[in-house]
Amino acid sequence: MSGADRSDGELRRQIADQMDARSAHVDFARALEGLAPELRGRRPEGCPHSPWEILEHLRLAQEDILEYSRDPDWVSPEWPAGYWPPSPEPPDEAAWEASVAAFRRDLEALRALVTDPANDLLAPFPWLEEGREGANLLREALLVGDHNAYHLGQLVDARRLLGAWPPA
Repeated sequence: MSGADRSDGELRRQIADQMDARSAHVDFARALEGLAPELRGRRPEGCPHSPWEILEHLRLAQEDILEYSRDPDWVSPEWPAGYWPPSPEPPDEAAWEASVAAFRRDLEALRALVTDPANDLLAPFPWLEEGREGANLLREALLVGDHNAYHLGQLVDARRLLGAWPPA
């Protein structure tokens, strides 16, 4: 393996790890760890969103970025309604668990796209609409990392305000 191949592989790994907030931020698993079901739908005073709303927003936005990155026929949801759940409370435990599982599955799919050396990180997506010429896999991966870190921070703040941080 050449030095360039090693560098490319290391760069891809670091980008994938950044999407997980594995360095300087609380990661997804830690942000959700031990959150009592009765707190998942509560909007704490001073916080605009419940943990459920933040989780679903994370899932919906990440799904949109993933599908936009790999499916030329993908149609993004309407903004903002398509990126937030209709209620601050999860419908039930199964909805919460399904959202957590979907977030993890989609994050792994994005990590696989980024770490696959067959995917050019800088190549513009061939299906781009006018005005989106700069979109490529690197941009979308960095967007996921930034967006996830921001909203995981919101989730930690909501938990603090609910008296549920740090996890027991």
